[in-house]
Amino acid sequence: MISKLLVANRGEIACRVFRTCRELGIATVAVHSDADADALHVREADEAVRLPGAAPSETYLRGELVVKAAQAAGADAVHPGYGFLSENAAFARAVADAGLLWIGPPPEAIEAMASKTRAKELMGLAPLAVDAVTEADLPVLVKAAAGGGGRGMRVVRELDALKGELAAARAEAASAFGDGEVFVEPYVEGGRHVEVQVMADGHGTVWALGTRDCTLQRRHQKVIEEAPAPGLDSELVARLHALATRAARATDYRGAGTVEFLVAADGTAHFLEMNTRLQVEHPVTEAVFGLDLVALQLRVAEGEPLPGPQPPPAHGHAVEARLYAEDPAAGWAPQTGTLHRIAVPDGVRLDTGYADGDTVGVHYDAMLAKVVAHAPTRAEALRKLAGALDRTVVHGPVTNRESLVRSLRHPEFAAARMDTSFYDRHLPGLTAPDPGPWARYAPLAAALADACGRSRFGGWRNLRSQPQVKRYLSVADGVEHEVRYAHTRGGPVADGVRVLRAAPDLVVLEADGVRREFAVASYGGSRVYVGNVALDALSPLPEPTVRQEPGSLLAPMPGTVLRVGEGLAAGARVEAGQPVVWLEAMKMEHRVVAPAAGTLTALHAEPGRQVEVGALLAVVQEDAQLAAGQEDVQLTVVEEDVQEEEL
Repeated sequence: MISKLLVANRGEIACRVFRTCRELGIATVAVHSDADADALHVREADEAVRLPGAAPSETYLRGELVVKAAQAAGADAVHPGYGFLSENAAFARAVADAGLLWIGPPPEAIEAMASKTRAKELMGLAPLAVDAVTEADLPVLVKAAAGGGGRGMRVVRELDALKGELAAARAEAASAFGDGEVFVEPYVEGGRHVEVQVMADGHGTVWALGTRDCTLQRRHQKVIEEAPAPGLDSELVARLHALATRAARATDYRGAGTVEFLVAADGTAHFLEMNTRLQVEHPVTEAVFGLDLVALQLRVAEGEPLPGPQPPPAHGHAVEARLYAEDPAAGWAPQTGTLHRIAVPDGVRLDTGYADGDTVGVHYDAMLAKVVAHAPTRAEALRKLAGALDRTVVHGPVTNRESLVRSLRHPEFAAARMDTSFYDRHLPGLTAPDPGPWARYAPLAAALADACGRSRFGGWRNLRSQPQVKRYLSVADGVEHEVRYAHTRGGPVADGVRVLRAAPDLVVLEADGVRREFAVASYGGSRVYVGNVALDALSPLPEPTVRQEPGSLLAPMPGTVLRVGEGLAAGARVEAGQPVVWLEAMKMEHRVVAPAAGTLTALHAEPGRQVEVGALLAVVQEDAQLAAGQEDVQLTVVEEDVQEEEL
């Protein structure tokens, strides 16, 4: 039996595996990069081993280092989590060759399904021939044969663009998975992403554990998942279960795996792939079946049979939302910085790799946590999860919390009429400023808390004091707010609002006879949080401004320069929309493109260079002379899907 287990991963999934290990009495070992030295998964493990470096290619993707770490710590088993090396057959063999127990399917099963092209052949399907795609085949989807999570994936709608997208996908796939093979398949418009969780042992038993719907996605990355998939007729469910079971038996599968399908509007199911590992969204299946899939993985790896026949149909409904450090309104751009606070209400499941005070860096995925709600019906589960996220407090980087709440409450999603283009259609409405009736009082609460914290409102005078004035800038929408209040013997007074209590961390206001409490927090600097409303206190003095040269291309986020355009140097000619610099931040690639046709007069970006937000990358001088006093040319960023993990 397993006595000590190393998780060859980081963040939320490592913490989740450790939780089950603690319940089973199994000692735990974490591995960590230098960037993760103080990460939550390191703190939660019994022991930890350093992998020198920061980038995944130097650390978590170095199988030989992970095996040595397990041996050094005296572990007798390795759990790969998801992403990184979880579907790497060579790593699975290396673990076994070192005398360690591999918590996953046999390497042969991984190899059979690791390549999506070979998986399709095994299922009796075949992708389109890359050199035979015609206009009639469009739109098509270019996909990496290895790996997943959107990396090396592109929708192509114009035949002239196919060659360039194939080359870019090959480069991304080779960088992420060490395999540059890509393939082309028809792109199903308006489909739903449905999958089947399988669990198999070494004694001939295969379970097909219901269905999951993972249709709500951005950049081909899942955002909201649920089980069971709503609105599927029993005949289709039976067919999906049969196909998933066939895939598992065809590969002599053992352990947890997921068979994924794209279901078209007419009910036709298209096989996508089999993921030979645990999925990010496994908690919804655990909730509706009352199982611990990690515990079952460990049981199967130890050679034990699954505990009985196929479990009965699921009870109730579960929904999971992925909370990301990203800005949906800015094209889902990932965000970094200190996560000062993350607080989720009781009554829902929270899987996270972060705690208060942790740093969200640039090297890894942007997911902060998964929040899961389970209830007797789908409508109740959606309401429960939306309510929990609405009350969730996150102070630090911008997140997708508000867009998740709106997604869960959207009529189309509530009626289970969604498809994979949901965010393409609805993102503007899901991210439009809508502060709610009480948000307008947040600046007043911030000002009162600040005054109370600085002076306890000082000594009162018989003469009426002049109104105090403070100005705040709303981080969410850039709107400036001016607050006026006055000190009196009875406490502070603001026009139209009764101040019932004012303290540095709590302000209670009454407006139109309704009372509301405002929790206030600050962590140094000018930013203050009133609930989830982030405000920047503005100085009464004018701020110094720094003007950039017209045509300046600035880094939209902290990250690493991956490469610059081929043949580009100062003096080179560029066209409007031409990629100039590629940045990587939190496993997502961003193309910074020329905003207009002109001449590249400066190029400061170098591959491997770390840059901060606003760093000058290059300058493009337009062909036409800039009008006197023209404002700075705006930076254009095109974001690519390059998540390393399956998210």
